[in-house]
Amino acid sequence: MSLFASACDAAYALARPIVHATDGEAAHNLTLAALQPLPRARRALTSPALATEFAGLSFPNPVGLAPGFDKDARVTHAMPHFGFGFVEVGTLTPLPQAGNPRPRLFRLVEDGAIINRMGFNNGGQAAAAGRIACLRRHGLPVPLGINIGANKDSVDRIADYAKGTAAMAPLADYLTVNISSPNTPGLRALQDKGALEALLDGVAAAQPAGAVKPVFLKVAPDLEPADIDDIVAVALDKRLAAVIVSNTTITRPPLASRHAGEVGGLSGAPLAELALRRVRDFRTASGGKLPLIAAGGIASPEQAWERIRAGASLVQLYSAMVYEGPGFAGRIARGLETLAARDGFARVADAVGAGV
Repeated sequence: MSLFASACDAAYALARPIVHATDGEAAHNLTLAALQPLPRARRALTSPALATEFAGLSFPNPVGLAPGFDKDARVTHAMPHFGFGFVEVGTLTPLPQAGNPRPRLFRLVEDGAIINRMGFNNGGQAAAAGRIACLRRHGLPVPLGINIGANKDSVDRIADYAKGTAAMAPLADYLTVNISSPNTPGLRALQDKGALEALLDGVAAAQPAGAVKPVFLKVAPDLEPADIDDIVAVALDKRLAAVIVSNTTITRPPLASRHAGEVGGLSGAPLAELALRRVRDFRTASGGKLPLIAAGGIASPEQAWERIRAGASLVQLYSAMVYEGPGFAGRIARGLETLAARDGFARVADAVGAGV
């Protein structure tokens, strides 16, 4: 981890009581405002053991920033400073939308968790495109993913994903089709086999000539075995580059926080067991043929290592940063390097699926 990230962690440790006394969404917005003036990162945390080739892209390390933190691509330029090997922005919808009424973001401190019902609040794809185009002109040392979604009031959600593909593919290293948020009514219905086939056909048809990018699919953890089999079959048939397992859960394990009853998607530590189980399920259902990215509940290098050994090539973080500080990604990446050496792997990538 860089001295810069270490200093930020130390400052965050001092400020955390004040930050956690502030409304979650307000604190998030203050964090973005603090990060915006930072200089553009020119290099990424990497080593021969951490470098990963995936979906035709080169990742300096396998630890990425999950979408939701930098929805509108305002601080992407700074995130490699903190150890991230890739960054995913969004979810971005064709038109700007305010999202659900506030309050809509809740820290469950006692549980190391977050509940959100944000509802794809974002400034729209056109506004983000300008910032991303500027970022591209100046360069970014890590792959950039763009997560696309449908507007809540859209009469044709598949058309919204097609619009997002056409608009954002020229600016992205990869696209993520997000159909797994529980906070847009009816969105998860697009995980059904027939709807998913039609959706992915629409996305494929909308890829601009000369700018075709790898497509990842983000799924929910709240799936039955038959759902997983159907998604795997469609993903393989449509030659998706990867599936991201998973988004937030609408289930509620035992929780201690007073916010436990809030409606929305649960992320953070309580999601870890379910998200790991789903990685294993997708690995088994696909016979290892479907590339996977793990997200949800990763709060230590050991948990990230477990996801990789279960079949994930990359991991994504977000909620744990709220509790662990901005240098958390770098600590995870270096921890993975140490764990790989301990277990006799020259590279972290060599361990993908080794525990299955």
